[in-house]
Amino acid sequence: MSADQMDPAEELPSMLWGLDPIFSAFARLHVRDILLMTESSQVPDIYFYKSHPIYKVDVLGTVVYKREREDFFNYGVDDSTGVISCLCWKDDLLKEEVDYDKSGGTKPSDEDQGAFNPIAELKKLKQAQQSRCHLEIGELLRVRGPVKTSRQQREIIAFTYYKVDDPAMASQIDWMTNVLQLYRQFYDKPLHLEPNVTSDCPMSSLSKATQILKDFLQQKRVSKFTPYDVQDLLQPLFLNRTETASADQEAVAGPSTCQQLGQLLKETLQLLQDEGLVYCRLKSQDEVYFVTAHDKDLLMAVKDIIREDSKREKFREKGCHVLHILSAVRQRHSLNVSKAALELVLQSLECNSDIVSTRDNHYTMF
Repeated sequence: MSADQMDPAEELPSMLWGLDPIFSAFARLHVRDILLMTESSQVPDIYFYKSHPIYKVDVLGTVVYKREREDFFNYGVDDSTGVISCLCWKDDLLKEEVDYDKSGGTKPSDEDQGAFNPIAELKKLKQAQQSRCHLEIGELLRVRGPVKTSRQQREIIAFTYYKVDDPAMASQIDWMTNVLQLYRQFYDKPLHLEPNVTSDCPMSSLSKATQILKDFLQQKRVSKFTPYDVQDLLQPLFLNRTETASADQEAVAGPSTCQQLGQLLKETLQLLQDEGLVYCRLKSQDEVYFVTAHDKDLLMAVKDIIREDSKREKFREKGCHVLHILSAVRQRHSLNVSKAALELVLQSLECNSDIVSTRDNHYTMF
């Protein structure tokens, strides 16, 4: 066990993490505490602030350094307690450079100056988004995303990020006040689980629900599904509990069975995403989850990337690094493919001799 890892004897079992509401939230921690958090000995990239499991955070701070690459920005964010590196992926709009004046029919004529021009309005929207995501040193940045450790350096991989306009420092004052309240009311208070809670349904249901969905994916070999398709599989977990309850017991105010089922399904699907077993190709209200191992489009996309890029001079000797493959997959296939999902795909392709690993985290194709 490394010095910055949690003592297994003191660490909360992973099946109980979902009982801590902080685990499901973007924790608004000081950068200093994010850098000092101890890593879980059970699951990589899960950290503990005191007794609370943390894997995603919400940070507001000043940009003190920046690096720009083709696919991402790397901003150093200082919240006055410390500086942390934030990896902010560019979306397609940030990469596009379109000259609207040269494209036929896009420049409005004098007669149409007062009319609505969708092309001009789209250009304004793209410029607005670029200005919110392209920051300079000294500007205020808000970042939300999971915490990772890369090359022994802790960083935030941004789910969302944007510039905050705060000339009067009202947003920063409100932020600091709110964060201090969160520390006093939640973060600094130890997590206490009642004995009857730790042995009751929430703990067993989450582990059972996860295993139920894993068995379903393995037996049915489906390539994609919606939450509605699998929620009935978890219904028996609540029916069993209802049958054991006393018929004349008074009803206690609390979440309905339907609400509990929805929350359990949400937590279970999140665990499967964290393990890379499933992913959402597109974020939408009607989410469709793709099974990583059975998604032929994803497998083909990874193979094509490695086949094409292994021929380039840059990757001919060492092969393609996993982070390069991940970046390319997110550009060509889906922004929501996680590193865990990609690693499962790479393992499958290597087992089938479609690709070969040349060294740690490098892959090529002959």
